[in-house]
Amino acid sequence: MRAPKIAFIGAGSMSFGIPTYRDLFTTPSLKGATLSLVDIDPDNLTRMYELALKFNQASGMGMTIERTANRRDVLSGADFVISSIAIERCELWKHDFEVPKRHGVRHTLGENGGPGALFFTMRTIPVVMDIIRDMEELCPKAYFLNFSNPETRIVLAVSRYTGIRCMGLCHGIFMAEHDIENIMGRPHGTVELFGAGMNHFQWIMAMRDRETGENLYPAFRAAEAAFDASFMPYSRAMFHRFGLYPTCSDDHLGEYQAYGWEAGEEGYNFAWDAGERERMKAEVADVIVGQRDVQQWFLKSGEKAVEAIEALHFGTPVRLPSAIVLNDGAIGQLPPDVAVELPVTVDAFGIHRHIMPTLPEGVIGLMTNQVAAQRLSVLAALRGSKEIALQALLCDPTINDTKAAVAIVDELFEINRAYIRPCL
Repeated sequence: MRAPKIAFIGAGSMSFGIPTYRDLFTTPSLKGATLSLVDIDPDNLTRMYELALKFNQASGMGMTIERTANRRDVLSGADFVISSIAIERCELWKHDFEVPKRHGVRHTLGENGGPGALFFTMRTIPVVMDIIRDMEELCPKAYFLNFSNPETRIVLAVSRYTGIRCMGLCHGIFMAEHDIENIMGRPHGTVELFGAGMNHFQWIMAMRDRETGENLYPAFRAAEAAFDASFMPYSRAMFHRFGLYPTCSDDHLGEYQAYGWEAGEEGYNFAWDAGERERMKAEVADVIVGQRDVQQWFLKSGEKAVEAIEALHFGTPVRLPSAIVLNDGAIGQLPPDVAVELPVTVDAFGIHRHIMPTLPEGVIGLMTNQVAAQRLSVLAALRGSKEIALQALLCDPTINDTKAAVAIVDELFEINRAYIRPCL
């Protein structure tokens, strides 16, 4: 069978570019594949292109590596399109967090829930839809695999309003897995989780020993009760109140709730982010010039995009512990036309949702509170509508003041105006 063609849009991403490379160049079945790198930042594109050439040579994978700033140059014939785009990510995210705070809204990160999620959606979906329209023309049978936030809203837009098959991928459940192993004092990789919910807002329905299948929830409850109270206090408080442990961290979980600010109101650590990116760029530069051993980078990342590509293209079924997809009945207590995160199986016939058991009414109540905000924010972005954006924000649980909501929408709409436009 021929090797696939993979277009990677936003390939300059440090967060997802390097992990994706690690997986691509350590998957033997992808030998001879075409990897098309797309990024509008010429420096980032050149860096990641040179790194890909280095990986390709060292791995002996014999891939065809190409690069361009214009995705239309490489989309024709693509089997998979990976997207990790971000629109002035940190610069605009600062406004998403600081503007609501100035108007009295207490919140955490300002990315996937609350006012921040609304304007991440408003500026990102038009670009995503441009990509999707090009895919409909040039590679209509390709899969769109999304890494960009806010995942639930992007996946909803693509799934509900286009014919392109798509799936979002996130490592949040693995962050929870690591925390649970930490609490229980177990070695890394020995706990397997089964969760359902929304992105960064999942609830662990089962936790088991990866080898024996033993139910670990009773042991976890005992270990958690005696564990350091300063570790993930907000997530653990929600666990005590709702009976299931949530993913994937206090700050992400808190984005979705009116009282989520209890998880901390300091926002994202932008200074750390900038330093981390510079560190990774320096490491990449060292690999490219041979000052760092590229072989040490040939370790699986833990991300699941390449596993999905291998299963979808070659047909060997694989179960992904977590993916963001259109609900379509998988969680029967939620409407079909929202995006959810849950286990899926992928094979040559596509992406198959696992049907979820009944979730506790309290947990469903928390997620139901997100439904209107999710739907309306997507519609606002697709229509470029300030009026619908305000409706979306007024439906969001983090808002308790109509004047504040109006002021936030007025201000953030102007800040993002260059990126907001109708795209239906």
